[in-house]
Formats: sequence, C-alpha cells, structure tokens
Amino acid sequence: MNVDGDVGEKPSARGQKGKERRQNRRKPRVEAPKERAEGEEREGRLPKKMCAMLIGFCGSPFRGMQYQKVHPDRVSYPTVEGTLFDALCRAGAISKDNSDDPLKVKLSRAARTDSGVHAAGNAVSFKMIMSVPGQGDMLSRINEELPSEIRVWDFVRVKNSFNARTMCDSRRYTYFFPSYLLIPPKPGSGFVRAIERHLGKPYDAPVHSFWSDVDLEHPDAEEETRRKRAWRVTPELIARLQTITPQFEGTHNFHNFTITNTPNASTNKRFMRKIEILDPQVHDGTEWIPVHFHGQSFMLHQRKMMFALIMICRTNTPPHVITELYRLPLVTVPKVPALGLLLEAPVYGEYNKNVIAANEKLDTDSPDYRPPIDFDKLTDKMEDFKQKYIYGSMRGIETRTGLFDAWIQMVDNYDGDDLLYLNPEGTIPEVAILNGQKRSKRFKENRVFDKTAFVNNDAEKVTEVIEGMEEEEEEEEVALSKQEAAEMEG
Repeated sequence: MNVDGDVGEKPSARGQKGKERRQNRRKPRVEAPKERAEGEEREGRLPKKMCAMLIGFCGSPFRGMQYQKVHPDRVSYPTVEGTLFDALCRAGAISKDNSDDPLKVKLSRAARTDSGVHAAGNAVSFKMIMSVPGQGDMLSRINEELPSEIRVWDFVRVKNSFNARTMCDSRRYTYFFPSYLLIPPKPGSGFVRAIERHLGKPYDAPVHSFWSDVDLEHPDAEEETRRKRAWRVTPELIARLQTITPQFEGTHNFHNFTITNTPNASTNKRFMRKIEILDPQVHDGTEWIPVHFHGQSFMLHQRKMMFALIMICRTNTPPHVITELYRLPLVTVPKVPALGLLLEAPVYGEYNKNVIAANEKLDTDSPDYRPPIDFDKLTDKMEDFKQKYIYGSMRGIETRTGLFDAWIQMVDNYDGDDLLYLNPEGTIPEVAILNGQKRSKRFKENRVFDKTAFVNNDAEKVTEVIEGMEEEEEEEEVALSKQEAAEMEG
C-alpha cells in the first residue's frame, strides 16, 4: 500500500523513461536559488523534507497562533507562528531564500488558537531542512532561538502530501474554571429580574445557602470574593454537569457556538467525541474544575459551549435547551474567559494507522520509514511546561485580578432579553432570537476577558468592569467566509 508519496512504486508499463521520471520526482527537493545582489555569496543549497513539528506554548505574550504578514501601515503583534518561523530561519531549518514567506515552505498548523490561548501540544507541518552540516542537533538549535514560552518537543519526517490541519482527526482541549461560577445568580440581580419579567412571576431560582448570609442591601465585595473562593462544589452539582455534557456529544449543527450568519451552512456541523468533567482541584485556596473536550474541530466552540454548560447548571435550566440551540434560530451565546482554555494536543489516529502499516516491512533507518505523530511519549515534558508556564500564570491572574468573578458578575448584571433561553422551561423565547434588527439592550462582551496576560493597570480595568465604570466592548462578531472558517479550525 502506498501510504506516502515517495514510498516505492512498481515500474509501469510505459517503460524505462516513465520509471526514470518517477525516480526523479522522488529525489529530495532543494531550495531554488534566489536572485542575489551584486557581490552576495551563493547560499549552499540543502535538501528540504516535509516534516511535522510538535510544539507547545504559553499564549499570553502572543496575538494568537497564526502567522500575520507585516504591513507597513499597520501595528504588528507577535504571533506564535511568526516567532517560530523567525527562529527556524535563524536556526537554518528554513533557508534564506524562503525566509520571507511561510507559504513557500507550505506551513500549516493543526489548530489555530486565539489570542492568549495556551497549547501544551500543537503541530505545524512544513518543508524543513532537517540538518545543517557542522551545526549539531537541529532540535536544540531551534529551541535556543525561541523564547522560553515556546518549546519544540520534536519533529518527524512525514509523507510528502501531509498537511497538519487537514490530516488531523481531532483535537483535545481542557477548560479550567473556578467552581464558584456554579453558585446561582444573586437574588435581585439583573439576570433574575429579566427572567421574572419574562415569566411574569417570581423566579424560582435554585435555593442556595451561599446567598442566605449575605447583606444584599450593603454588599461587601471583598468578603463576597473571599467566600466564593472558599466555597466548594457539591457532588450534586458535579452530577448535574455530567448530565448536561452528553447533550454536546455526537454530530450537531453548532451554529450558535461559532461565528456565522448562516445557521444552515455545512461548516457549522461538527462531531464532538467526548466531554468529561474531571475531578475538582484546589490551588491557592480556590477550587478549579477541569472540563476535557475531544472533538473533530472547533471554531470558538469551547468557550461558548462552556458558557452554556456553566449557565445551564447554575440556573437549573433543563439540559434539553442545548438541543434547541442546534435548531436554526440564532441567539446570543457569550464566551467564557480565554484564561481557562488549553489545547492539550491534536490527534492523528488515521495517519498513524497508515504509516504504522507501511512501516511493518521497513527498518527505522530506511528513507521510506515514517514515524507516527505521538504526543503521548512527550507527556512528562509537556506536563512540566504546563506547570511552569500555564497553570501558575492562570491561577495567579485569577488570584490577583478576580477575572472570573468579574466575568460572572458581568453576566448576572445583564437584564436584557438575549439570555432568556436560560429559563425553567428550557425553550427559546421569540424575544431572545436575533432577527438582524438592532436590539435596544444587547449583551455586550468585554475584550478584557479575552486576555490571558495582565499587568497592574489591566487588573484595575477588571475591577472597573465590575463597578460598571468602563465598557471596553468587543467588536460585533462578523460572519466568516468558507476559507476563513477553515483557517480558524482548531
């Protein structure tokens, strides 16, 4: 079976000339010389081969994963791919001739992460110079050129037609959130008033002892935050989360969980393999709940799905409302903070199955041998990286800024119609459906909750969100073209 484009083929009946042409095509490609300035020395031409590079990164310093071209009339921000590409050029993995454009080496990524989102494992594929004479180990050389927030775990030779995005079967993510987000909305909050207005009667909210000892007329914000962090989730609430997650599993139209103005577009169909609620963990006095997602691909799905999961649980909305959200009406499903999101790793099950079968009759030193793409063997390195660069930062920001508390207060303060599908019947009322007309009181998300890196001034800005002193609104979500949607998959 010819799994790779350069694995041996039998001579065809077309004769020796056809055989020679095929052999020539199988020769390693070399960098084409670029026009040189007068007096400039020719760069030695080294063979390049299609490789998959396994990386991890702390997303806080970067404006997302995807490479962005530099425009002279625009402010440019560092991205993970841009930083990696520059390091690869300096290390000699990409030639000078190709150093001006990643498309020349067919760069692609398994998952496109948004600004600030972290990844313990991700994969990029490109045509790479695997070794430079006299330079030593290429892996070490690349890591020397990278900031400590980006690490290359390994790189492996792959089939010539390999593309990190299109050959990825699925992706695994984890979202971490403080368990106090499951405390029901405060009595008298904007959310409760909106539900009562819609129902025409008092809101039969879940009875919760947390609010019974609070002076609702004269609240003490610092004391309330302290009590939230000391609060611990009950087994009953964990069980309720576990009854909600199966509603997301399987193939569904996730149009309300992504960016689209076309609910019935085929690009909205996604397959969710599994969502698991993992055991709560206590760090620095705050309890965190990890939620593991394993799905075909995502386009903002994780943060919007987490909003639905948390809000359905804390408002006692029937889980079947998720089925209603798969139907064609468009509604507003906000995003939870980016701070808790982590890409664990992409999965290449089908590709690995094929290369393992093709490798059975090959020695590992054969030029036709293709190693499987295996993140599992890198678990120890990736776990150390998560502890040092991701988890500590995530927990420290929450402790210092109260980011998640500010977010849930923003949600509960909203008293408009956009979130009225979170009701005791689990139905979507007409007033909550987006019909293209301007809404008098739409739910406004805030860019501060897309941040995963904060300095003191930003911490003050989070406080201002709580107090209603500032609205640093996000731009309204704009529907994507088919190509843009494909590029956003991850």
